[in-house]
Amino acid sequence: MAAHFGGRSSPRVNIDYLVIGNITKDMQPDGSWRLGGTGAYSALAARRMGYRAALVTRADENVPLETLLPGVQVHRLPADVSTTFENIYNGNARTQWLKAWAPPISFEDIPPAWRDAPIVHLGPIAQECDPRMAVHFPNALVGATPQGWLRAWDDEGRVFFRPLANPAEALAHIDALVFSLEDVQGNRNALHALVNAVPIAVVTCADEGCLVFAEGETWRVHARPVAHVVDPTGAGDVFATAFFLRYAECRDILDAARFANVAASFAVEGVGVEAVPNRERIHAWLAEQTLPIEQVVEWR
Repeated sequence: MAAHFGGRSSPRVNIDYLVIGNITKDMQPDGSWRLGGTGAYSALAARRMGYRAALVTRADENVPLETLLPGVQVHRLPADVSTTFENIYNGNARTQWLKAWAPPISFEDIPPAWRDAPIVHLGPIAQECDPRMAVHFPNALVGATPQGWLRAWDDEGRVFFRPLANPAEALAHIDALVFSLEDVQGNRNALHALVNAVPIAVVTCADEGCLVFAEGETWRVHARPVAHVVDPTGAGDVFATAFFLRYAECRDILDAARFANVAASFAVEGVGVEAVPNRERIHAWLAEQTLPIEQVVEWR
């Protein structure tokens, strides 16, 4: 049976987890493309964990969303093209190119029946939804993964990091923010600006776990050891989804961070959404093991 938040939802709401953001086509070396974007990974992860997931996105008509996102309710907005990225590697250095950009998503694009979802995840990939949209969801837990608000690109499509302008105002109605050190390109000022703009911020640090910022305190939650990383794609989105879902259930920030660390660690041990664990597997691991937590001060 799928888990849901029936007690918190309006009777007309038939979803638990709403993701807003454009899917992407990620170009492969052979000229093919692979489905990407926070919207896709997070909606699939929520569904995999037993929740009723929905996605509002733009995609061209040639993207078979019903096949690629099984079990996810999708509201496809029209677009001549899907947002498309190409990554070019030179050793460990990556240059990212934006090859096509789908139009923005506004609050008016969201089906009225979904506007009372108990959890709303703003998941921009390339500046397609305004963070101020959060004001329209006063009764929801509103989480965000700001990667797409931290990207800009030049006239040729070369992507570069650009800090979010006035984060305190832009993120005023967001409850929890999850992002990685890579998202801010190691920019400490940008990191602190984001962290200080929201009640709860979690910074993922790969195999070093995550840093949790809340209530004027900072904690490091260590990661579950991973013997072999098979596919890290989407791990950050799995983490964010698991964190938002678990926090909505228990309202315990550190419990949610532990849960999310374990979820993401299982996800990288396989390929695709099938590697995302269900809640029972995560809880079973946590019942037998523990993830150390330590309070830190150097990040403030």
